[in-house]
Amino acid sequence: MTSRNPEAQDATRAPIARALIALAPPALAPAARAHIPGVPPRPGDPGWPFPPPGPGVPPGPGRPPAPGVPGFPAAPPSVPGPLPPARVWLEPGAGWAGALYERLLAKRIVLASGMLDDEAAARLSAQLLTLDAERDEPIRLELQNLRAELSATVTVMGILDMMRVPVRACVSGEINGPALGVLASCPHRSAYPNATFVLAEPRVHFGGTVTAVTAREQQVTRMLDTLYFRLAEVTGREVDEIREDARRGRTLTTGQAMGYGLIQGQETAGRSPFRGGLPDLGDDGPGGD
Repeated sequence: MTSRNPEAQDATRAPIARALIALAPPALAPAARAHIPGVPPRPGDPGWPFPPPGPGVPPGPGRPPAPGVPGFPAAPPSVPGPLPPARVWLEPGAGWAGALYERLLAKRIVLASGMLDDEAAARLSAQLLTLDAERDEPIRLELQNLRAELSATVTVMGILDMMRVPVRACVSGEINGPALGVLASCPHRSAYPNATFVLAEPRVHFGGTVTAVTAREQQVTRMLDTLYFRLAEVTGREVDEIREDARRGRTLTTGQAMGYGLIQGQETAGRSPFRGGLPDLGDDGPGGD
């Protein structure tokens, strides 16, 4: 039999009402609106304000870029300015170099610079022999920052010994080691005021069997003797002194090289190498008597 007491019915319904209220969603919570792709969210939509994307994540539609993302900071495109004028650099192997060397050879001037190896020695020998066969006028040999292999030096020394016309060598920059043999093989020798002369032993590397190494060592010893005897001949010094200076790597200025006997004079601005022929560079020094 159902009770008709109102207070008893309210007491029975109260726990059931509280349980239903706890399970139901909040009545006052704002309704979430769906976000349409390509349309930025509005205030109250999920994701408002814009959360910055993580590092390396490109910004989505309507989302500004964050640090570390391409496009940050968003700078307006720059207006291109006038193009700089074109600049053309001449390469060392361009045709002008060959034409320049041809003009020097026409003036009977031969330029030797850099490393004198076997291939460069062949070219230098060909130039010297060609000029020697053309005319009987003297040749000017410019030695600029010259370094040389021992075998190439001995080759050029042999060519200079057989030249019929006089060869005048002029040193500029630094001349080092065996390259001094090329200088010493010229009958007339001078240098510019800032030249440097370095007496140094050549560096050689060879390998193979014991027999091959022994034969190569003997060959290098003979070539060294040829170099040191030639330097001793032109300087008037003992071979042992030359050899010891080379072992110590002695360095000479232009004035010291004149006193050492490597050169006979110093180039000056007022003296032309071929005006009136070669100067008399005898035992008494530049100018003779």
